[in-house]
Order: sequence, then C-alpha cells, then structure tokens
Amino acid sequence: MQALQLIAFHLPQFHPIPENDAWWGKGFTEWRNVVRGEPNFAGHYQPHLPADLGFYDLRLEQARAAQAELAARYGVTGFCFHYYWFDGKRLLEQPLEAMLAGGAPDFPFCLCWANENWTRRWNGDERNVLIAQSHSPEDDIAMMQDVARHFADHRYIRFNGRPVLLVYRIDILPDPAATVQRWREVCRELGVGDPYLCAVQSFGIGDPTVHGFDAAVEFPPHGMIAAEWPGKQMDAVDDFTGRIFSYPDAARFALEKPAVDYPRFRGVMPSWDNTARRLRYGHCYYGSHPLLYRAWLAEVIEQARQNDKLPVPAVFINAWNEWAEGCHLEPDLRYGSAWLDATKAAREQGPAPAPLLAAMLHGQQPDAALPADAAWADCRLHAAQQAVPAAGLAGSFYLRLRLWVNRHQRIKRALMPVARALRWVE
Repeated sequence: MQALQLIAFHLPQFHPIPENDAWWGKGFTEWRNVVRGEPNFAGHYQPHLPADLGFYDLRLEQARAAQAELAARYGVTGFCFHYYWFDGKRLLEQPLEAMLAGGAPDFPFCLCWANENWTRRWNGDERNVLIAQSHSPEDDIAMMQDVARHFADHRYIRFNGRPVLLVYRIDILPDPAATVQRWREVCRELGVGDPYLCAVQSFGIGDPTVHGFDAAVEFPPHGMIAAEWPGKQMDAVDDFTGRIFSYPDAARFALEKPAVDYPRFRGVMPSWDNTARRLRYGHCYYGSHPLLYRAWLAEVIEQARQNDKLPVPAVFINAWNEWAEGCHLEPDLRYGSAWLDATKAAREQGPAPAPLLAAMLHGQQPDAALPADAAWADCRLHAAQQAVPAAGLAGSFYLRLRLWVNRHQRIKRALMPVARALRWVE
C-alpha cells in the first residue's frame, strides 16, 4: 500500500504586493484582515491570532522553512499553494518563485489554480472586480506553460508519477473538456508528464471526469449542508447579518455522504469563520474543536486507504493558513498546537469508537483540558453550551437550493439580482 498523503491548502497572501497596496492600502497583507476580527455572538472565537510562527512574511526564506518544518513534524506531507494567474499576470507569486529558484522549503508542493475574479467583496462574483479572469484558448496554453515550470521541480507532488494540478472553479471555464485537452498537449510537448488534473468541488461541481479531469477534491465548507442557529438565539450583535452553522452537523453531513463512482479525494476543515474578512456579513461554523476535527480526519483517512479508485491514499485539508477564514492548522493563541496534534493523532491512532464519534457529531464536547492527541479511551464528553440546532426545513431547503443553483451558472446569474433585492445574499 502506498503511503498516506495529507496535503494542506496554503494561502500565499502574507506578503505585500503593489496591487494590494493600490486596492487595500499601503502594506496590506492578509494579517490586516485577521487582526480586525471581533466576536459577533456569544461564544464566538475572534480574533484568531498566530502563536509559534507569529505574523510572518512569506518573502522570508526562514518563514517558509519554519512552516514546512512544523508541517512535517505533525504528519502533513505537502502544501497545495493557491496559484493566481489572470490572463498572463501573476499575483502573490514571490514565495513560489523563490522556491523555484532553489529557496526554502525543501518540502513537497502542488498548485491549485484559483481561477476566479478578485473582487472587493472577497467572493469572486462579477461586481466590484479588482482583477478579472479572461478564459480563452490562448490563455489555456500560456497558463499551462507557466505551470509546467513547477511540474519540473523535484519537490512537486505526483500521483503515480503524474504532476498534480487542482482547478478551483471548472464551472467558469467556457469549455472545460477543450481546456483539458490543450493542457495535456502542452505538457506532452514540454515533456513534463501527463498532469493528474483535479477539479475542486467548490460551486456545485459533481463528477469532473466527464470533462476529462482525473478526479475531484472536496473543499469544505463548499458543498456542505448543516443546521443553523438563528442570530437571536446566539445573542448576536444587532447588525450581524451573517450565518452561524453547526460544525458538528457539517462533519456529520460530510461523513454520511455516499460513495461515488469516480475518484474523489476527501477533504476536511479544522474550523471555518470568515467574519474577520467579511465582518458582520460573514459565515461561521460554530462548535468546532480539535478532537472532533481529528475524528473527522481519521474517518476520511480510513476511507482513502480503502478507496481503490484513488491513485494514492490522500486527503486534503482546508487549510494550513487561511487565518482570515478562521481555518488554519498553524498554532494560535487559543489552541496552541492542538490542531496539529489532532492531525498527527488522526494518522497514528485511527478512527474514534463509533459511540464517541456519534456523540461528538451530535454536539457533545470534550473537556477543555483534554489534549487533542489523547487516547480515545480517555475521552470524556459533556453537553455543549449550545446544543446542535435541529435542521429546520427552511434552512435545509435554502442550502439544497443553493447547491442546485451553483450547478447551473446561467440560472444563477439570472437569479442573483432578485436574491440581492431580497437580501438573501450580499
């Protein structure tokens, strides 16, 4: 059996660039969003502030090396860097270019092309665009020629000898199958090997193999249906118009997903909360804790090991350092290294006993002092302060409708003005 791979998504927006200076103010990095986080309801954990690695700058080789050393120590086997290409223009490329030039870290990596617009609302829509995507046959070729430089690096992650490339939104490619064909032709001409192409299951993406992709990669919380707390029940501040979903119920939904007949790499998230970035309009998955994340991860590790449709047993983690989305394995001031301890324990100690897992998925919490890598036999649970809400018909209908609309982009574009007028979306 091939060795398990745990690949964490990595955000490179922790260094200043001229474009962000112009759009957000001199010296902007993601840290500016992170530090403005504040609680919006009772028990809301904000801001998320870094511990061991501090407020790093990814232009520094020492910072990149420290990240890799920490990841390797706790069983993360590689990073999947978000790659930003806009019709020939790169953004946030400095850390990757430094690596290709021989710099740190000496650590496996692959790329995920984040092929959507950059907007002032941080949501990739067609309004308030800062820099737009321009998909075309010519751009397909130019983009792959640039990506192929990374494939040639000895650290690049390969599945059965094939360099791995993820695409965040295949739904906005004009003709995904034609794009795939062009990419494979470019790689063949350059002699870098046939790429193993993965479509991120972001905006309603189902089976991508019908478009010529090799596999899908889950990217929670995308595609999740979870129970929701009303803001009033959570004592939310008066002007909070965001949404508060249940992390335990999201994990339950993920683990109850049926198997599929195409290669699909499972994904997990330690936590998720984008209110630092979106403020009062943000979404939060409340009720996460390291032991439940560990149990979720351990289950999908076991699934990956038993899935003969996958070229290698691999799981993707969202994310290593999405600090402004409250989604990070890197140590923070509240949990320390607990998310990393949980990651290592999931690899080494295996799944939780079924009754314990079921209790956590229904909202029971471990004692705060219990280490994230404690033996499962030592775990004692108690009722949470806020019980997991019942999955009401209205909330469930909303989320299922949203998933369906995301699968049909023309309908989505037609409905968006109505949804905004009714204040269903921002």
